[in-house]
Amino acid sequence: MIGVENALPNIGFPGLILILIAALIVIGPSKLPEIGRAAGNSLREFKKAASGISNDISDEIAKDIEKAKKESK
Repeated sequence: MIGVENALPNIGFPGLILILIAALIVIGPSKLPEIGRAAGNSLREFKKAASGISNDISDEIAKDIEKAKKESK
């Protein structure tokens, strides 16, 4: 059985076209731009949050390294 993590990278351009056609049929052409914008905004917010968490972790690690350097002197 193929997991989601293995299936998604193998979609390719023809698969994306098929998904777009299916979305047009199911959702309709009038709602598709609205849903696309909402998905884009959600993805942007997710990336921003992930970046913030990564920066917080990096800052904490840097503080711990500085503390260890001061204690070793």
